[in-house]
Amino acid sequence: MKFIKQIAIAAVLLIASVYVAIGSSILTVHADTQAVQTTALSKSYVVYGAGMASSAKSTVDSALGVTSSYTSLTSTANDYATYISSDGTTDSAMISSVAIAPASSGTGVKVNIAKYDGNSNITKVTAQQYAMVATMAGVNDVIITVTANQSVTGEAALAGVYKALATDGISLSTQNTTAANNMLDATQSAIDQNSDDSKYSGKLMAAVGDVSSDLAKSKQEDGTTATQSEVKTQLEAALKKYGIDDSTPTTSITLIVNALIQVQKAPVSSTKSYISNVSDVADSLKNSAGNAMSKLSDFANSADGRALMSKYGNIFQQIWNKIVLWIQELIAYVQTLV
Repeated sequence: MKFIKQIAIAAVLLIASVYVAIGSSILTVHADTQAVQTTALSKSYVVYGAGMASSAKSTVDSALGVTSSYTSLTSTANDYATYISSDGTTDSAMISSVAIAPASSGTGVKVNIAKYDGNSNITKVTAQQYAMVATMAGVNDVIITVTANQSVTGEAALAGVYKALATDGISLSTQNTTAANNMLDATQSAIDQNSDDSKYSGKLMAAVGDVSSDLAKSKQEDGTTATQSEVKTQLEAALKKYGIDDSTPTTSITLIVNALIQVQKAPVSSTKSYISNVSDVADSLKNSAGNAMSKLSDFANSADGRALMSKYGNIFQQIWNKIVLWIQELIAYVQTLV
């Protein structure tokens, strides 16, 4: 009997130590920032701009394709300061709303800019910019849909994306998001000046993605970052490859080069998965035009996808609950032996 007690007590102590270690690991994953998104989004979110009129909610939901399965959040001025810029804004200026849904592995980042009540209210940021900037921030395998109930530039929508990820336990490095946001600013003037070319935005962001992938690869191979001159040479070659070298202003090239250097220095460029992620997104952008990058079949939260998640989505939690119950029963049994 004494031998049985010793074995039982030892088993409890061993399992308890594993329990604590795994529990601490889970907490650490959710507390620490990540260089790149490594876990799939667990569910779909809709993030409304704090300045959105409450009367617009149903129409916004319709435009975004929101269903009752989406978790609702609100993007505020504080979120803008946290994720986009400390320059400051107000809640009333946070107009654009965004839906973010999990997508199957290998999808990358795809973005749709949806019309609100028939109107295209996102006036500056393109779907291709959103996709590349989010990828540079470390986002992966999601479908993002953006809309607004009135005319806005669209920058604030990214705050909603980052907030949804953080709520889901995926907190991206602020160095990543800052570098990515700078890329949004750096590419805007060139895209504005080529607004008459529907394919320009896709080609520009593809060129940017190609260079960023090469820079990350070089950084990981030899541990050094490229000089401004080297990055400029690579960018000019990429722009020529896509046939937009003559239509990209010199001032924009300088801004983009500086932004690329920031991305290379950010944690995201130290991860191997980023090299393939940004290359894949660049490949999907090179022939992209317009505001729709994805189809319904891309969504992991489609009717079939939601059914599968409902059936299997909590399987880890179910297994974990059984382990906890078994430990509790084992402890109770040991106590009867003492």
